[in-house]
Amino acid sequence: MKDFSTELNELRKRVGEAAAYLNVETSRGLLVELEVEVAKPDLWNDQEHAKEINTQYAAVKSDLDEFNQLSNTIDDLFVLHELAREADDASQEPELDRGVAACRAQLDSLEMRSMFTGEHDDCDAILQINAKDGGVDAQDWSEMLLRMYRRWAELKSFGFEIGDISIGTEAGILSADVTIRGRYVYGLLTSERGTHRLVRISPFDNQGRRQTSFALVQIWPILDQAELEINESDIRMEVFRASGAGGQHVNKTSSAVRLVHEPTGLVASSQQERSQLQNRESALKRLKAMIIAQDEEERANALDQIAGKQAQVGWGSQIRSYVLQPYQMVKDLRTNIETGNVTAVLDGELDQFMEGYLRWRRSDQEATSNEQ
Repeated sequence: MKDFSTELNELRKRVGEAAAYLNVETSRGLLVELEVEVAKPDLWNDQEHAKEINTQYAAVKSDLDEFNQLSNTIDDLFVLHELAREADDASQEPELDRGVAACRAQLDSLEMRSMFTGEHDDCDAILQINAKDGGVDAQDWSEMLLRMYRRWAELKSFGFEIGDISIGTEAGILSADVTIRGRYVYGLLTSERGTHRLVRISPFDNQGRRQTSFALVQIWPILDQAELEINESDIRMEVFRASGAGGQHVNKTSSAVRLVHEPTGLVASSQQERSQLQNRESALKRLKAMIIAQDEEERANALDQIAGKQAQVGWGSQIRSYVLQPYQMVKDLRTNIETGNVTAVLDGELDQFMEGYLRWRRSDQEATSNEQ
């Protein structure tokens, strides 16, 4: 009968570490408080507050249920191992092998939570895409990126709301403004902030030459903007007709709204609501979130923790390279993670790049801390 003591003790050690980064003891107390809130008969008198409470309750309960289930499974494996060793019952080895492997995989997944070290990593996010160097190819590339992030959100069951799309001159898009909602969305999307470079044979070049195109991706956390006041004279409002995914107008009136904050140059848009007034309110919420994020960035002088400054766009400034010809490869230039399955990446399979970036970010933070 094989001895699994080393493997099981490793699992017990890792589940203890998980209890720390999941804040299990604190979460247990919080769950009791949230259960009281959820049970209040007047909870839904304030729908926004009720949604926040229910979302928080579901997240905390999910974490604790997963942790408790994992901890109990490891305890059961210890008991099974002890009984099998006493009886010298080798027939239990396959079940122990499967159990250890399953717990390791679950702990690997949980360990991702420890990567979210940023203050706002658990927030929803605003994602903005802007076509840069490369003309019509860059505009087409921007639309490809928009589709990639839409597919990623679908794979993760995240909410995906388009606030504004500016259609390209010949093809693709000039820019897009999107809200993505879900747990740890901002933390995951921090890996995408920067310039994305595409190399391919241009479908818009009659001579079939290879073209390099650039698009800038900017990420902003959606924060609590209740305390922020904006001088109305600092805001320029533009109205336009809401457009569908292919650029077709879906409204006969100019109900979509774009707000420009003159002092910062930040732009927020909304076209999802039925009326211009509702869209203005929605765009204003987005704009406030972006201003708060930028203000925090300036106060903390932490470009990588909040929204980051826009990278210089052009040769040598990209964070990730996507090559379609003469070979196929996607490579992250910060982590050196790469894959030859470009199609899967463009279909939204970004986990290896996001996880790799979070590990790289944490190791970089630890190295900086050790130097101080």
